[in-house]
Amino acid sequence: MSAPGLSLALRPAAEWLPARPWNGMTVLDAYCNIGGAGMGFWLAGFDIVGVDILDQPNYPFPFLQGDAVETIAAHGRRFDLISAGPPCQYDCTLTAGTNAARRDRYADLLEPTRAALESTGRPYVIEQPPGRASKRMRVDLTLCGEMFGLRVLRHRNFEAGGGLVLDQPPHVPHRGLTIGYRHGRYVSPEQGRYFQVYGNGGGKGSVPQWQDAMGIHWTTDRREIAEAIPPDYSQVIGQQAARQLHAAPARSAA
Repeated sequence: MSAPGLSLALRPAAEWLPARPWNGMTVLDAYCNIGGAGMGFWLAGFDIVGVDILDQPNYPFPFLQGDAVETIAAHGRRFDLISAGPPCQYDCTLTAGTNAARRDRYADLLEPTRAALESTGRPYVIEQPPGRASKRMRVDLTLCGEMFGLRVLRHRNFEAGGGLVLDQPPHVPHRGLTIGYRHGRYVSPEQGRYFQVYGNGGGKGSVPQWQDAMGIHWTTDRREIAEAIPPDYSQVIGQQAARQLHAAPARSAA
């Protein structure tokens, strides 16, 4: 399982991957982390190759350790679709307000990533959390966990390019309380609906509860789960993309 013509040494896929019919197409999963996005595209029928600057031993698909921007620019045209979720520290609340001085510690990867994606001529999608990045990208789609019946909110914005068009489903009203400490009061999993999948404090839930809330069961590492997106998000994007790509004329992978 790899992209046509991609002559790179890839770590092989895990043997436990869920069965699904292959749609004949491939996704480059850039900044792949542990493969939350990759799993959704897999379930939508794509084969997946992941790239990340850090080793990701729990990533379940063929994996290349390397620079995501360089890999997109050099090899992205060999894929039918490219998904990219650049690290968000430059634009997130961790570097806003009184923490603004920390911003220079992190690279601004949004613009270089978009430039690399556009250079491939391939359909692509960029994922970012709400925040300053939303002012620097076109928000074509916003998804949250309640749209899929998940016990997380986890809003994420997506920009589509290269001819890809994403339909926005209705934003389902949120129901109930968020689990954890609020103003000195603890909201238990029995009282609240939504887990806060980040950090280690505040009674935010156990690893199994996070796994169930996110739909991610192939890692027990809290940090890895916290940095992922639910596979349900990319599965619905992948389903839309597959329909459009099958309807489009074939393009060369030269």
